[in-house]
Amino acid sequence: MALTGQVKEELARVRVAKTSCRKAEVSATLRFSGGLHIISGRVVIEAELDNESAATRLRQAIQELYGHTSELIVVQAGGIRKSSRFVVRVVRDGESLARQTGLLDARGRPVRGLAPEVISSGVQEAESVWRGAFLAHGSLTEPGRSMSLEITSPGPEAALALVGAARRLGVPAKSREVRGVDRVVVRDGDAIATMLQRIGAPETLTIWEERRARREVRGTANRLANFDDANLRRSARAAVAAGARVQRAFEILGDEVPEHLRQAGELRLEHKQASLEELGRLADPQLSKDAVAGRIRRLLSTADKKAADLGIPDTEAGLSPDLLDI
Repeated sequence: MALTGQVKEELARVRVAKTSCRKAEVSATLRFSGGLHIISGRVVIEAELDNESAATRLRQAIQELYGHTSELIVVQAGGIRKSSRFVVRVVRDGESLARQTGLLDARGRPVRGLAPEVISSGVQEAESVWRGAFLAHGSLTEPGRSMSLEITSPGPEAALALVGAARRLGVPAKSREVRGVDRVVVRDGDAIATMLQRIGAPETLTIWEERRARREVRGTANRLANFDDANLRRSARAAVAAGARVQRAFEILGDEVPEHLRQAGELRLEHKQASLEELGRLADPQLSKDAVAGRIRRLLSTADKKAADLGIPDTEAGLSPDLLDI
């Protein structure tokens, strides 16, 4: 997930001057990365992140915006953990911070989605919400058929709130549940590009767009190559079928073949892989490809008519089923 790490490093460096935007980001980061715990009757907030810069950014914002101190616990990689985790924990002022960031409502009850003031905020705050959610639990895949920008959500309410924030940014996002886990997904390539730009990751966007363009060029080249191969195979089979029918036409008509039709038929038999245009250039005098095609058609139709009159197999009698379909 190299791209995901690049995005998070870049987002962790974004400078935000507007206080409401910083608060929206902190609220989303806490909501999507952690949870509320009751330890010895006290509310404790824990936010688990996979990027040290994001953890540092969160701790700094909590201190500057709310005046609360936090501790950082590093959980080293090992076992099923492929990378280190960084846990930001607020113990002493956990309940106060939970109320200030909208994790608890005024009556001290847990808020399942995002705080109402965050949901109803403006476009800049919506950008900050997505930035915080991505820092908390986001991922970006390589461009391609299954490309996506995805946020793992703690529940359906938070997922729907994030979808609403994306809508305010003009980005189509969908909420879905996969194996019991709620996710918010952006799949359209242009929508992913828009979201990366809006949340503050233009450098990663440039890299992602370059890879996307290279992949599209390769895909187009492969499709054209496959198309050309198919055309060549189809042309070769058509030439084989035409040659076989011309040979049978000569057998049916014998000496009754008009000279101009015989010339076209003999060219087809002598140059079985040549195109109609090439046969026209080989004729004496030269003919257009339409003239060659017309003469071969008349040769075959004349032979088929005589075969029908005589009650004998026509020019298609010896063709295999796959050649008859051409």
